[in-house]
Amino acid sequence: MKLFARLLLHHLVVVVIMGAVLISAAELAALPFIRHHVEEMAAMIGPEGESLRTDLAAGMRATLTRALIVALPVALIVATLTAWVAARRVTASVRVLQAGSGAIASGEYARRLPTAGHDELADLARSFNMMATTLQRVEESRVELIGNVGHELRTPVAAARGYAEAAEDGIFPTSQAITSIQRELAVMERLVEDLTVVSRVEAGQVDLHPRAVAVDEVLRQAQERYELPFESRQVTLQVTYPDSPLWVWIDPERGQQILANLLGNALRHTPEGRGVQLRVTVQPGQVIFLVEDSGTGIAPEHTERVFERFFRADASRRRGEGSGVGLTIARGLARAMQGDVQVVSTTPQGSTFCWMAPLTKQTTGAPHPVA
Repeated sequence: MKLFARLLLHHLVVVVIMGAVLISAAELAALPFIRHHVEEMAAMIGPEGESLRTDLAAGMRATLTRALIVALPVALIVATLTAWVAARRVTASVRVLQAGSGAIASGEYARRLPTAGHDELADLARSFNMMATTLQRVEESRVELIGNVGHELRTPVAAARGYAEAAEDGIFPTSQAITSIQRELAVMERLVEDLTVVSRVEAGQVDLHPRAVAVDEVLRQAQERYELPFESRQVTLQVTYPDSPLWVWIDPERGQQILANLLGNALRHTPEGRGVQLRVTVQPGQVIFLVEDSGTGIAPEHTERVFERFFRADASRRRGEGSGVGLTIARGLARAMQGDVQVVSTTPQGSTFCWMAPLTKQTTGAPHPVA
């Protein structure tokens, strides 16, 4: 049986039950009133009223019964029409929802439902639209990710093929071609590894082993790791250490991964002859690592998009300079460790990336985060 027929049938059953209850209640409730009025009328008539008492009671009951008999069909008709309208409205909304869900199932993620009204059906339509919007974004992200990965891999694959063909034709020495192919394979390997980290971070499956780590040690390791790359690009790396000992509650390996992505991003966007500063500042409950470059900066409309996978504010920037997911990884790891990564940029004065890490106390026992 269709939903409309079932709803209408249920409504009609309710109407019939209520009609029977109404008649029974009217009959029972009317008896005391009828007796009372019959007694009053008999008293008004006098001695003759005693003989008319039975006829008066029967007449009043008959009048009540006839009134109910006349009113009941009218009430049933009105109730049936009301039930039909209500059932039709509900089934119409269900049909719209069914059509929308069918469209979503077939891949039409742009389908939306009308949301007029303030009842539960309108709330359901709004929830459906929110779900459709989320699915549309996921699908767009999936398509974009596939395209971006293909684009990122195309360059090293083409280069590796070119080196192999050059070696085969005798243009390049075999040893030189092998070295170049290995370099391109390393680029692809780094991209695959970074995408694996991104997927694990976004799924909340990244392995973390947080402990109290000295801020000086975090800065020292980052400085040692990046001194040579900065020197080779003729960019100055200035590291400022805090005046007093500080500790942060982080996974030290993941913390270095965050700084590596932030410093690598700063190095790629800082012209030769300029510098990058790495310093810290303290706020209640957290230590903020600041990576300040002196590049061209980021336009205001791009300050949040730079954390999206493969997004590049400068579309003309050469592909291959980084995997395109470094900032995505940095923010994801920071948030997994109860922190965050934000950016402040004013073109063309450069950008400042801020990694907020939880401040902690260093005790003789087990360290614990500062509230």
